[in-house]
Amino acid sequence: MTHEVFNQVPPLTGHDVADDAVLLAGLEREGAGWAAAEVHEIGRLAGTAKAQEWGRLANEHPPVLRTHDRYGHRIDEVEFHPAWHELMNVAVTNGLHGAPWADDRAGAHVARAAKFYTWRVDAGHGCPISMTYAAVPALRQEPELAARYEPLLVRREYDFGLRAPLTKNALLAGMSMTEKQGGSDVRANTTQAAPAADGTYRLVGHKWFTSAPMCDVFLTLAQAPGGLTCFLVPRVLPDGTLNPLRLMRLKDKLGNKSNASSEVEYENAVAWRVGDEGRGVRTIIEMVNMTRLDCVIGAAAGMRQGLITAAHHAAHRKAFGAYLIDQPLMRNVLADLAIESEAATAVMLRLAGATDRSARGDAAESAFKRLGLAVTKYQVCKRWPSHAAEALECLGGNGYVEESAMPRLFRESPLNSIWEGSGNVAALDLLRAVARDPETLEAFFAEVELAGGADARLDAAVRQAKDDFTDVTTAEQRARRIAERLALALQASLLVRHGHPAVADAFCATRLAGDWGTAFGTLPSGLDLDPIIERATPKIG
Repeated sequence: MTHEVFNQVPPLTGHDVADDAVLLAGLEREGAGWAAAEVHEIGRLAGTAKAQEWGRLANEHPPVLRTHDRYGHRIDEVEFHPAWHELMNVAVTNGLHGAPWADDRAGAHVARAAKFYTWRVDAGHGCPISMTYAAVPALRQEPELAARYEPLLVRREYDFGLRAPLTKNALLAGMSMTEKQGGSDVRANTTQAAPAADGTYRLVGHKWFTSAPMCDVFLTLAQAPGGLTCFLVPRVLPDGTLNPLRLMRLKDKLGNKSNASSEVEYENAVAWRVGDEGRGVRTIIEMVNMTRLDCVIGAAAGMRQGLITAAHHAAHRKAFGAYLIDQPLMRNVLADLAIESEAATAVMLRLAGATDRSARGDAAESAFKRLGLAVTKYQVCKRWPSHAAEALECLGGNGYVEESAMPRLFRESPLNSIWEGSGNVAALDLLRAVARDPETLEAFFAEVELAGGADARLDAAVRQAKDDFTDVTTAEQRARRIAERLALALQASLLVRHGHPAVADAFCATRLAGDWGTAFGTLPSGLDLDPIIERATPKIG
């Protein structure tokens, strides 16, 4: 033994991930306080060494594509490490997938959002969970199909394996839209859908990104005689034979390693129409909007994970004779990371509440959600990569090592900005929403102005955001700036009304008034950082 090991940080385990003041306050405020015990239960599991090991193993041993069996038969299967199935089982049995659609309690979608946020030991398995959640409202546009499939999509049972969907105990759903030549421009899709005599269609073509290809059914887009149309495509046909969805290869991605993302070819695959011919985009947009909400939830959860990891490290690591967390510049960095995290969590919960009330027929909440979700998806997902990088840096060289799990978090961070429309798509979407439905802008400002008069910096920011719409000729060029201003105004309004006063003050001083540098950790002097850091430091044991 050449030396004594000391000044090393203990593992961040044995804590309740749901011990998050912003999360718990928002859960209550948005009508799901009844779910607090469930959120804490999954939070305690997420804080265990066992659950964190599942996340590590699922990423250390990524899925493997098996196109053929030993005899040469086409099987198109993906093998997963057992840890993946453990993660999936927890998610499904806790209702993180389609379960809220079968729950009549007000706040059911908020409860699901809080649990999805809390159960983030691995981001990859959240993809099929999110898509299953989002598929239900889209499928309801074809009531006959919904009557058969929805009961299985909402059931809290994980039933893995390729079998005829209606013979299984429960189902998972995916989405398969983009093609090589089109990407986000799905109207450029070339996959053809030919009607068959039995009322089904036959699909011929390809998809460039089909994540979670072991799902039981997929919503996809193809060109029918009447135009671009949405279809439901099963992996296995009712007679038990494989539908000819050929898995060509799995993508070698930057992150999200535990989740299989595949390239698919349809060789006369059988499909059922969802919605009218030519209405594919309008039909599947229901699914896209739901998965955009999950992009926000995932980014907010990633920020929280990075923050508490950095704060935990700083609380136990000494440098130059003092704990890092007691040193002024590190406190500035941690407080800045905490402010960003709290703002993301607060707006995530507000949008989950709007989703819940919109699903129950609240037109005003639907209008607010339409614009609020577009701008928040843009801003929060854009902020996560820089937040992840700064959190990683708080651990120094230890953060750059895979064992810290921070590199995995960092690699995940760009994905949510790309998924369901990159930054440009999200920013332009807000302009389309305002042009088509001006009431969305009215509903958005009605929400933001609930904090009117409470903070002069916020009032000024709202006026500036409104001025952005006076010159429509340059709006497209300025779309990102418009989205950012709207998103910051919404976050600030929520913090001013519901957040800790120190967090609200710091957010308005920096994100709105501009007293802030280009990096995290450039908060101005005079702010009260103590309560901000205290809320960010995880409690072990």
